[in-house]
Amino acid sequence: MRVLAIVHQRDAGPGVFAEAIAEAGGELDEWTLAERAEPPADPLGYDAVFVLGGAMNVDEGERHGWIAEEEALLRELLAHGVPLLGLCLGGQLLAAAAGTEPRRASRPEIGWHPVEVTPEGADDPLFGPLAPAFEAFQWHSYESSLPPGALPLARSEVCLQAARLGERAWALQFHPEVSRADALHWVDDYEADPDAVRIGVDPAVLGPETEAKIGAFNELGRELCRRWLATI
Repeated sequence: MRVLAIVHQRDAGPGVFAEAIAEAGGELDEWTLAERAEPPADPLGYDAVFVLGGAMNVDEGERHGWIAEEEALLRELLAHGVPLLGLCLGGQLLAAAAGTEPRRASRPEIGWHPVEVTPEGADDPLFGPLAPAFEAFQWHSYESSLPPGALPLARSEVCLQAARLGERAWALQFHPEVSRADALHWVDDYEADPDAVRIGVDPAVLGPETEAKIGAFNELGRELCRRWLATI
């Protein structure tokens, strides 16, 4: 199994998903799209593709010229039925490729937040085992509405947290892939995010909370990735 990870910044990598793919005997290629114009191989030739997060936002195409190109690529991958998984920014880009318009959320979700699985999610191969609810690590200020024809799988108080687009693509808002090192780096570097500063993120609180919870959450992430691979 050959899997492509589309990466937007170096501190938001494949994380525990890389571990799950390796354990399954798969081969993972990483494409840091914002730094490298050409992918390691034709994206249409991979067995699956997942798209990671980043500090940039979906409406910042003028600053990040690759955003429109990536959205067009995701649209092409959707049309060809390539198994897809979008995470945070990646989920928003995938939702946009499927026909919706991501927007600024009513408030940021940064840190640990409860997520409820919907009735549709309870029957989903990825989210069924997480029903009725779970706690997730989040770091976002934007959200996506439900794309046309998609199924809502999970929600938080603020926004849609997961949707399935057809039978082979999922768009997620939370970060099941995040490694311990990346999560703690984001907390330490919180001042780089104006929204984190605005809502009063306290690293002295969020850091120890993340240390305490990240182990179990990483196992949730590995299991979710294993279930995604099993659908392929």
